[in-house]
Amino acid sequence: MGETNEAALQPNASEALALSQALLAWYRAQRRDLPWRRTSDPYRIWVAEIMLQQTQVATVIPYYERFLARFPDVQALAKAELDEVLALWQGLGYYGRARNLHAAARLVCERHGGIIPSNPHEFRSLPGVGPYTAGAVLSIAFGQDEVALDGNVARVLCRLFNDDQDPRTAKGRKELRRYAQALLPPGQAGELNQALMELGATICLPHTPRCPACPLGVSCRARSLGVQEERPVAKRRGELPRREWVAALVEDEGKILAVRRRPQGLLGGLWELPGGEVLPDEEHPQALARILRVHLGLEAAVGEQLATVRHAYSHFQVKVHLYRCAVRGTPTPSGPWDGFHWLASEDYNAYGLTGVTLKALARLGFAVPGSPAGS
Repeated sequence: MGETNEAALQPNASEALALSQALLAWYRAQRRDLPWRRTSDPYRIWVAEIMLQQTQVATVIPYYERFLARFPDVQALAKAELDEVLALWQGLGYYGRARNLHAAARLVCERHGGIIPSNPHEFRSLPGVGPYTAGAVLSIAFGQDEVALDGNVARVLCRLFNDDQDPRTAKGRKELRRYAQALLPPGQAGELNQALMELGATICLPHTPRCPACPLGVSCRARSLGVQEERPVAKRRGELPRREWVAALVEDEGKILAVRRRPQGLLGGLWELPGGEVLPDEEHPQALARILRVHLGLEAAVGEQLATVRHAYSHFQVKVHLYRCAVRGTPTPSGPWDGFHWLASEDYNAYGLTGVTLKALARLGFAVPGSPAGS
């Protein structure tokens, strides 16, 4: 670990206890009043932890409340159709979370009688439950002595112990789990995990941390060396690849043709305007006519270009050219799609639409839900 090897030693038992007590005292006095902190229901805590992955608290709260109003327990979620679940998730982004949560709810009802398992092996075997989700739910809802290591907690620990390893690597995560485990007071893991998350979200910020307000400031090894803003070690990221896509606006008696992506893969189960990627040396109208013919069985007359929409995914970014199209034939979805629907304006809230589709319709003046948070 280079120059910080000595600084990043594990705390002894008395040091760990002092850190934990200071952090818990701060948390009990300063924690935010959040809806998922007012319950001990494992289902509601689980839903919150899934929604909070890669999404800010302020964004999550209204989605969380609407979701639980419609699906108040795991049985209600299991009985729902995926389309309805995705529609309620619309705009929250990272839709794989919703698909996995829905699939997991069905497994809970099929295998566990509708009771969320407290057995670590059984809970971790559910779709979408990774190490962080398992640690958070098992510690907070079931009182088990489990570590919950998310981005906020990793940042706090990297600074507190001046760890200069990349927390995204297997070696770095293993080291941070050792630090977190050392801090956990038996029987209080759930509260301590939440305290670490809260500290990272409100005080130990990614940029310009509020060190004078930190309850662990005097013990923070990175701060004592003046390197707190250099921890965690930044991951070097190259520019995201760019892709050219085309999409069709096909209207019939005031309704818009939408197609549903197959459940597997990127944006699985969501609805979108028909379109796809432009091949090398292919003109945009030619590409769109090809896609509509091959994957929908439609003969298309590609008309004027209506708009250009840009959108970023986690591993690439796209520029989507939207064209008005007139088509002949009945849609027969294949390839990336398994269904179609003529969307009326009242359908926009009932179907889970992709982020690109929401942006495109909003650009054209259609009344659609709020801006998407991701895809």
